[in-house]
Amino acid sequence: MTEFGPEWTRLLQAAKRGVEQHQQRISLRRPDDDERKLIIAVTGAYRRSTTGLTVLELDDLAEYLEFAYGLALNDAIAQVTGSPPRDRHAERAARERRRRIVLEQARACRHRGERWFERWVDQLVRFGSIARIAIDGSDFIAVRAALDALPARGEPLPAFAERVLADAKALNTERHRTLLLAALAAWAGTEEPATAEAERKLLEWAGLTPDDLDSQVLVLNVPAAGGPVGSWMTEAAAHGIPLRLTLHQLRLAEMSVKAARIFVCENPAVLRAAADGLGASGAPLVCAEGTASAAAHRLLSSASDAEILWRNDFDWAGVRHTAAALGRYANARPWRMSTADYRGAQAGITLDGPPAETPWDPALADAMAGRGRSVVEESLLTDLLSDLDTR
Repeated sequence: MTEFGPEWTRLLQAAKRGVEQHQQRISLRRPDDDERKLIIAVTGAYRRSTTGLTVLELDDLAEYLEFAYGLALNDAIAQVTGSPPRDRHAERAARERRRRIVLEQARACRHRGERWFERWVDQLVRFGSIARIAIDGSDFIAVRAALDALPARGEPLPAFAERVLADAKALNTERHRTLLLAALAAWAGTEEPATAEAERKLLEWAGLTPDDLDSQVLVLNVPAAGGPVGSWMTEAAAHGIPLRLTLHQLRLAEMSVKAARIFVCENPAVLRAAADGLGASGAPLVCAEGTASAAAHRLLSSASDAEILWRNDFDWAGVRHTAAALGRYANARPWRMSTADYRGAQAGITLDGPPAETPWDPALADAMAGRGRSVVEESLLTDLLSDLDTR
């Protein structure tokens, strides 16, 4: 190996930058005496000791190294600096190719063309996420395949990943999980989750359950048959006692809900008021607690013969939840979710987030947008309890 003295260090570092930037000339600022003598040898031109900036041709340096040492310029640069020059133009072109591939992977999703999906992909491009995926070599296909298979039906996340991606841990990587949650938030019209609880609710909204013990549903006066849970529910209903059930419990044995009609509310305060004010005389009531959990959907799916009356707060997330429920359950209809109900209630805080459609009552979305205010369930509590009173 050729021994290069310290006078070569700055010169070959400058040469490396020049090669990477496709320059023909390089410069060395305030060369010391040894560096000045080397430059004279390379160029064949005298340089004064007072020279502040010395410029030389890269071709001259390459010819000198080949003649004096039998070394190519890039080999000398690699020996002195520790690595050969990078072809940054080629690297940029390769990154752009990878970026296009990732974007094509995203655009192949079955949700392409849907407003939420196009908005999400535009955000990935605008904020540089597509470029970062291309740079770090992440594969977008796993996220796309997961989105293609969603929504699920209360499936544990590892089982879903195993079924769809043949790898139970495929969605556990930080990149894949972040992208999936961002896509689901855009789909649901909500903010990206900032807490573990918000993440769980968002996954359950898509029909995925991180933990079947963590997924729960609050019920009041819902009788059922089948297994120990069915017995608990019937006994609690006879005494007007609220129950909190886990998805794990609901899976213990086949059971069916024995009710002709089930009401669904969003806020626990409504269920608590029904328990206190009506007791066992209240109609069967399920509390979704915001986004309905996998446990809630498991329970309601066992009530195939029951009419489901569903409501949420009058905000954009709430009407999305109601629309999703009406689309999911053929026997569901809205419960006090009309334009008249909205206009007749006390206005709450300013509506936030992207607007949503209200297909069961198109005028409702217009009324909400025009008023610009939400209405929480507690504002309709007297009417809700009257509907729930079976006496």
